[in-house]
This record gives sequence, C-alpha cells and structure tokens, in this order.
Amino acid sequence: MASRPRILVTRTLPEAIEARMRELFDFTDDLTAAEVLVPTIVDTVDEALIDRAGPRLKLIANYGNGVDHIDLKAARARGIIVTNTPGVLTEDAADMAMALILAVPRRLSEGERLVRSGNWGGWGPTTMLGHRVNGKALGILGMGRIGQAIAMRARGFGLSIHYHNRRRLPDVVERAVGAVWHPELDDMLTEIDILSINCPHNASTHHLIDAGRLELLGRQGYLINIARGEIVDEPALIDALANRTIAGAGLDVFEHEPAVDPRLLALDNVVMLPHMASATIEARHATGEKVIANIRMWADGHRPPDQVLEGWA
Repeated sequence: MASRPRILVTRTLPEAIEARMRELFDFTDDLTAAEVLVPTIVDTVDEALIDRAGPRLKLIANYGNGVDHIDLKAARARGIIVTNTPGVLTEDAADMAMALILAVPRRLSEGERLVRSGNWGGWGPTTMLGHRVNGKALGILGMGRIGQAIAMRARGFGLSIHYHNRRRLPDVVERAVGAVWHPELDDMLTEIDILSINCPHNASTHHLIDAGRLELLGRQGYLINIARGEIVDEPALIDALANRTIAGAGLDVFEHEPAVDPRLLALDNVVMLPHMASATIEARHATGEKVIANIRMWADGHRPPDQVLEGWA
C-alpha cells in the first residue's frame, strides 16, 4: 500500500479534520480511483456503488457509528474492510436523550412556542401542566455505551431503569446503573413509562416498535428516539400520538429524513429535532480523528482498530 492512500470523502468535514487528512492522504473525486471511501451516515453505500468503485477500493472508513447505510455483505464479498467510529458520541447522545426525556413530559417545546407567540397570559395554577419525571420507569432498548450513559443520567433524576438487550449485561454493570433486564421486549413495555430507543438499525430491528408495541407502552407512555427512525413504524407512531394512545414522543430521527411527515408537524405532543444528538464540535472532531486513525492503521498494513466484524447486521 502506498504511504499516501487515495481517499474519496463524500461530505464536507470539519476544517481541522479535512486539513489533517490532506496532510496525510491524497484526495480524489473519482470513485474508480479511490482506495478508501469515507462516507457518512446519510450516504447510501449499496452493492451498485461498491461495484462502480472498482478493484482499487479496499477500505470504507465510515464517518459515524452506524453502518446500516452500508451493504456489509457486498463489501465483504469484495474483500473490502469496513470501519466505523464507536464511542466518540456517547456522552453527547446521552445528553440529548436525557434532554428529550425531560422535554416531552414537561411540555418544554409547547411552552417555548407559547412564549414566542405573544399569547402567554402569565402563570396560572392549571397552565401548561405536564408530568413529573421523578419516580417514573425508564425502559432502554439497546443497553450499549449510549444506553448505559443514559441510565446513569436518568438515575440522577429519580427514574428507575429497565432495559432490553439480546444478551444480558454482566451483573457488575447492572448494579452500576441500577438496571433490571427484561429478556422479552413486550414484557418491559408493560412496566415502563418512558421508552428510550438506543439500538442499531438492521433487519431485526426494522419497525421493531410497531402499532402493537406502542399499544403496550400505553396512554401514559412516552417514546424517545435518538437512534434511527426506521426502528419505529412511523405511521403507527403518528396514529398513536394523534389518538393519544401514547402520551407523547421526542424524536431526533425520522423514517424518511430529511423529509418529515406533515402529520407529525401538526401534533403538539411530539418534540422534534433535526438529527442533532451527536452535533457537538467535540464529537465531530473526535469522529474525524477516529476515521484518520483507521485509515492510517490500514495503510500501514495493520488491522484498523474499529473494523466492523461479522454479526454487526
């Protein structure tokens, strides 16, 4: 491998990251000439694109953690290594999830809009009543790094912690976050007040939260999603919000983003954000540094530290 691999970067990255990449690598706009592709989570890297890339492409160094936008099977069939950037956005994503956990039951978005409208009539004993978070039960779907960071924050607000994973966490981790494992998702949904979605999107989690599971969450339940919009059956969620069969939702992601269903926009019991859970300067720079590290290790003939292994999807 040449000391300066030829890379194709699909999006504009933070200035300092791009400057460092240009010091170390040769940039190209020609997919067929690229040895390394650096996509982001909004780029579809499917079998057709991989085929167009030609035989020179040997590494897909994803700028981001999720890899559901990459055809891993097609990449492996071509002998292309795929890397991602785990761990760099844990704290920022957990902060945003906690912000939504507070914002939705306490109607913060509605209150902010009321003040801006100029129609606020002042404090009143029955004005803008929401629900207390302290004492509620939080269910975490996907207890990885982010899920555990959310659990630690939520405990400080007096929430009890429940979680569903394919595999149970070690006892020492459960004790550290005070969490109760539910081997069956449906059983957990009947025992919680707030559901936080933090699992990856893949074939087994697509529309995992459907109409039936929203019904299990119940009329007093809230749904928080900072993971991927496709994990939730969005039309079913809209129906549940409109019919008040769940109490509310906090969404940082959408099934067809950047398009947002206009029916969601008309609802007052949902807080919506533009996929910004990881949008901190610190996270974006740390993500870029991991991409650079993965490319350099690969170029030096070593296994990249963040190689996506079999069984991810």
